[in-house]
Formats: sequence, structure tokens, C-alpha cells
Amino acid sequence: MLTRGVTLIEALVAMVIMAGLLAMAMPSFTAWNQGARVRAQAESMLAGLQYAKSEAAARNGQVRFQLTTSIDATCALSVTGTAWVVDAVDADPATDSVEGRCNATPSDTIAPSILQVRSGTETGAGTAVSADQPSIVFSGLGRVVPMPAGTINIEITTADPSQCAINAGGRVTCLRLAISPGGQVRMCNPTLASGEPAACE
Repeated sequence: MLTRGVTLIEALVAMVIMAGLLAMAMPSFTAWNQGARVRAQAESMLAGLQYAKSEAAARNGQVRFQLTTSIDATCALSVTGTAWVVDAVDADPATDSVEGRCNATPSDTIAPSILQVRSGTETGAGTAVSADQPSIVFSGLGRVVPMPAGTINIEITTADPSQCAINAGGRVTCLRLAISPGGQVRMCNPTLASGEPAACE
């Protein structure tokens, strides 16, 4: 009776082929993973902005979305903050700030009225944020106050923005949140041509 097995040469050839296939697939997997993190961060911030707008309408008062460096007591407003806080504006939005109180227990009755917080690490590391301004206030009518001159943009990219598809050679789909003066909040893809539904222009 003849027993057939795999020779050492055949096993080595199979291993070399597998290694080659894995090496070819690795860049695509890495780009997919980075893109998933960018989308998760964008969707988190989109949810925060929409929540702030809906709470402002429900309360018929001003509610603020703020980008912060962290959600502990050392937090500070930052246009590059990956964490965010939604709070009811208890005073003049120009002087009332969330700094130093991000770790307050969410409450809609006790000042400061922190309604919702999210850590930037919830969606995983490897993303970066760049916003036109660190704080956006919605009025009871759902509009941005004070009225900005144009659309407020929040760019969500990988930690290395050169990896974004909008740059030559980039493979990751980076995203943008656009907040119009009228309060419309949308997520868009800056690489798409004007006229496409998910395009930014």
C-alpha cells in the first residue's frame, strides 16, 4: 500500500506562495482598517452634532458641540480635538466654556449641563481631526449661532493625512463634516466630483 504525503519542497513552495499573497493583500487591509477608523470617528462626531441640534430644538435653547483634547478635568477646547462634549449653554456662549469640566456627570438639570461626552479613543487610535473652529452652538431653531460667514468644516483623516485619497498616492477615504449656517449637518467625501450625492461641493 502506497502512502502519499507532502514533500518538503512542496510545503516550502506552498509557504512561499502564501507569503506572497499575504504581502500583496496587506496594503489593502491596512487601508481598509484605517478607512474604517476614519468613518467611525466621523460617524461619532456626526451623531454628536445631530444630537446637539435636536436637543437645542427640544429645549428651545442653545446647545453646544465642542471638540476637546480629552474628557477629563484637564480638557481644553481644540480645533484638533478628537474627543467631544455636548452641553446646554448656561450663559453667554462667547464666555461660557466647557474647559476644566468635561468630566462632569451628564445632567440636564445641574449646571454645567453636560449632556453627552465621547472620548476620541472610543473609535480607535490613528485618526486626526482638523476643524475650522472648536465649538458650534445651535439655537432653538436649529441654526448655528452666531451665524458664520460660510460652511464650518471638520476634516477627519488618518494620523498621517498624506494617506488620504484626496492626496496623490493616498489610499484611505478620509471624510468631512460640513455644518451650514442654517444648521444642516452632513458627512461628505471630499474626493468625489461635484454633483455626486456624497460629494462635499
